[in-house]
Amino acid sequence: MRVRHLRARLKGWGGVGAMAAACVVALVLALVLTCTGSAASRADASHRAGDRTTRALTADARAADDCEAPEKQTLPPSRADGPAIAAIKARPGEKRKLVVGVDQNSYRWGYRDPNSGESGRLEGFDIDLVHRIAKDVLGDPDAVQFKAIPTDQRIPAIQDGRVDLVVRTMTITCSRLEDVAFSAPYFKTGQQVLAPKSSPVEGYDETLADRRICTAKGSTAHAKLEEDKKSGVLPASTDISTTVPNQLDCLVRLQLGEVDAVVNDGALAASQAAQDPTVELKGEAFTTEYYGVAMKKDADDLVRRVNQILVDFRQDTAAGWQASYTRWLSATLDDDPSASRPPAPEYRRRG
Repeated sequence: MRVRHLRARLKGWGGVGAMAAACVVALVLALVLTCTGSAASRADASHRAGDRTTRALTADARAADDCEAPEKQTLPPSRADGPAIAAIKARPGEKRKLVVGVDQNSYRWGYRDPNSGESGRLEGFDIDLVHRIAKDVLGDPDAVQFKAIPTDQRIPAIQDGRVDLVVRTMTITCSRLEDVAFSAPYFKTGQQVLAPKSSPVEGYDETLADRRICTAKGSTAHAKLEEDKKSGVLPASTDISTTVPNQLDCLVRLQLGEVDAVVNDGALAASQAAQDPTVELKGEAFTTEYYGVAMKKDADDLVRRVNQILVDFRQDTAAGWQASYTRWLSATLDDDPSASRPPAPEYRRRG
């Protein structure tokens, strides 16, 4: 994990030397002492201030480096507007929309249903949340410009300003917190193995030896596989070289016989199993992960507002989190009790 170090540069010592020289030329010992003492005091005060800044930044870096619960690193909720929200609201005319990065291929999360009455309309659990955010921020649930982005482009899209938010089954991680800010978690899941029902693969274990595994590029699944292969948790003969832009592409590779298994978030893998009855989840989840809404690091007001929206979304029993879960996900996830309720949020404090 990258840690930024502050390198203090002390300036102004030439001026202090010139002042001391002038005092010597004047041959006024008292003045020399006064000047030297005054300069030294100023320099000492400046040095102490620099030390305090260095210690503060080092503490922040250490906190990031020691991050063990990334889902708890978000800001408390607030309804107040700020510069990020003001910029969204200031967009003229038809451009006055929330620009959101989403998936259009994740069944029941963010996808285009060809059988729906409105051709091309995005649907799913993540999409419901996007409409809820747009309604709160802009007063219109449909004031949204959706941008379909691949897995490995989620963070660049935020940093480049192409989107205001990413709501795309994005796991909150310590490393990602260096690049973007996250809301409180809105869903709990974990990595699982997806394979054909006839496969001898039994889960995330030695049965993956000599097997080809597909993951999405830039995903937490791929990072986990790389880590576990290096540490010996995953068999050395397991082939993890196949990566694709989007999670659904792994299912296609599996169907074509180009890989033997897929490792993905259990919540997504369950939806993929619902799309193809010849595959199934193998074994239990071997990680615990949380989805969050991602935003720019300095968009504090937007982060706080989204967290307030999530509070309201959880509490709305008629058309909130539970209603959306029941509509989109209950058919595939009701066997997992932890998935059937929203995770309780925890917040950090920052001035």
